[in-house]
Amino acid sequence: MTARLDSLPTPHVAPARPASAGAQGDPAEAPLFDLDLSRIIFAIRRNIWWIGAIIACALALGLVATLLMQPRYIATSRVLIEQQADQIIENNDVTPAVAYQDADRFLQTQVDVIRSRALAAKVVDDGKFWTEPAFFDAVGTPMPTEADLDYRYQGKDALQRLRRDTAIDAVARNLSVSLPDASRLVAISFSGSDPNYAAKLANLFAESYVSANLARKFDSSSYAREYLAQQLDQARIRLETSERDLNQYSRAAGLVRVQGQGQNADKEATLSVTNDTLVQVNGAASQATAERIAAEDRWNSVRNSPVMTVPQVLENPAIQALIRQRSEVESQLAQESSRHLAGHPTAAALQAQVDRLSAQIMAVGNAIKSSVHIEFQAAQAKEATLQRQVVDLRTLALGEQDRGVQYNILKRVAETNRSLYDTLLARYNELNATAGATSNNVSLVDRAETPRFPASPKLVLNLGLALLAGILCAGIFVFVREHFDDAIRAPDDVEHKLGVPLLGLVPQEASDDIRLEMRDPKSALSEAYNSLIANLRYAGADGFPKILTITSSRAEEGKSTTSVAIAEQLAKLGRKTLLIDGDLRRPTVHKILDLPSAHGLTALLTGEIGLDRAILGTDVPNLHAITALPTPVNPSLLLGSTRLEALMQHCRGQFDHVIIDSPPMLGLSDATSLSVASDATLLVIDASKGHRGTIKSTLRRLTLVHAPVVGALLTKFDPRRAGGNAAYYGYDYYEYGRPADSGA
Repeated sequence: MTARLDSLPTPHVAPARPASAGAQGDPAEAPLFDLDLSRIIFAIRRNIWWIGAIIACALALGLVATLLMQPRYIATSRVLIEQQADQIIENNDVTPAVAYQDADRFLQTQVDVIRSRALAAKVVDDGKFWTEPAFFDAVGTPMPTEADLDYRYQGKDALQRLRRDTAIDAVARNLSVSLPDASRLVAISFSGSDPNYAAKLANLFAESYVSANLARKFDSSSYAREYLAQQLDQARIRLETSERDLNQYSRAAGLVRVQGQGQNADKEATLSVTNDTLVQVNGAASQATAERIAAEDRWNSVRNSPVMTVPQVLENPAIQALIRQRSEVESQLAQESSRHLAGHPTAAALQAQVDRLSAQIMAVGNAIKSSVHIEFQAAQAKEATLQRQVVDLRTLALGEQDRGVQYNILKRVAETNRSLYDTLLARYNELNATAGATSNNVSLVDRAETPRFPASPKLVLNLGLALLAGILCAGIFVFVREHFDDAIRAPDDVEHKLGVPLLGLVPQEASDDIRLEMRDPKSALSEAYNSLIANLRYAGADGFPKILTITSSRAEEGKSTTSVAIAEQLAKLGRKTLLIDGDLRRPTVHKILDLPSAHGLTALLTGEIGLDRAILGTDVPNLHAITALPTPVNPSLLLGSTRLEALMQHCRGQFDHVIIDSPPMLGLSDATSLSVASDATLLVIDASKGHRGTIKSTLRRLTLVHAPVVGALLTKFDPRRAGGNAAYYGYDYYEYGRPADSGA
């Protein structure tokens, strides 16, 4: 052990283990609202004075605001809105009835009508409230003066119009209309500082709404009558024009318009002379043709027949009379011939008479036969004449039909105008008949009464709201304070806020003699450090680290005490242990172990002494120590040299464990140099004053140089200050197994 550090071989540095082994992850990724009842209770207990102060201030503000608020009175009137009014005369309503499926929309529309500015203006005008200063005081609006006039109000009545508009706005602002579900009863409420004005305005709104609804119905009927009268005049003018055009055209076309008869009395027909003449002439022509055919048949039957064989001749009475006379004369002639000879004068006279009669018969017979031919010729001439007339009349009738197309068009226009005129006239007569029979579907049910008690302010309600607001503000304050509080107080904070595993927990001790507490194997400190050593043994795959550096973020967090305690516990376990005081700026190990102020680490690193001279024995078996004396001028330069790595390598071969009491990180590089040269680094955190920002900066620096941070140790832990899950550790956690006090 007399060898110089210069001749030591190049040291071997164990690989670094990840600092976040067993950690919960980056605390920045933790949910913002991670509810924990125990943490909430602890947060409330820790901020109880702040909470009480915030709630007290909120209650005081609520009380002061209630006392300063002006009392407000609310008066309510109620109107019933029916969906459809009772009809005095059927079908007398100008507007159609509202469908029942649209009842909600209809009622909501009526509520909007009550809230309308037009109704508010009517109420203000009816009551002339814009002239009353007391009204403006009641609605909480200052009465406008001439100083309030702007460019919108000009003229002599500018101030009057401004006050009226202001009154309308104030009335609309203090009005509230509510419609309960499944009800047609609308509540009209008005609030004000004067109960009499509140009741008066609530009743005026209800009355104005009822009268306005009735007036709106009458105005709708009046407008309909005026509109129908205008339409009726236009329809009458169009009807007269169409009738005049139809009459003029029918006269020009030669068409005679006649009124219908019987069932068609209300309809109009046209009389055409040409058509009637055509029908008559056509009938006569047909008859003439039939007569001509019959006459032609008679003539043809007798044309080549002897006269005395013609039926018309034989049937003629004159022929028959002559034939009878001739037969009589021939009978006389036969008698005379039987008595006398031929040539007898009597016989000759009778013969002459017979010849004369025969000549007469032949003459009459020929005349009759000639009459049949004459009759045929007359029928033939008549037929030709009638046929010519039919052709002429047919041509005229076709022309009239062409003119009838335009006539029918004009007739349909006239009939359409007449139908429209009759419909409008009937509707106009109905509206005139029902103009005075208007019914209202809105009725006033309850009149507003003057309220006796103010509706606001309500002291109990306001104090309750102030209490809720105070609790809410206190909760926000506690949440913000706890959320931005980076203090490390509880074991859970180490993993949640820092992301490193917690290897040990050292309680807060009231005793000043820590060495005395450490000598007691049943003391809280001894148990805590025994637990730490056990956790370090299983923190890595290789067991307890061969070289362990113990550091902290700041001074006085318990790292030197922890270094001594770990070294003594390892020595008591029979492990050959070397404790090196690495704090070259403020050496403390030699004071804790009551060692002489001999040269140590500084002299080793400068090469003044050898390792065997630097190692000092202690009163604890198997425990050796190296002081940090003397204090160098530039500690960072010494700890950053290669001699430190050679020293660590040499100590690795001679001792079972090497514990290095490192200086705090602060803003120096001393601790990082020692951490890089060791197998593991234990970070000591003071539970009474540790903060996440400082510790995270320490971890960031260690991670930057790839220092193997094995975990953290929480010292000076007080469960009463930690709260949350730390309550599970209890006040007597480390008292388990100790003999009871005599007084127990």
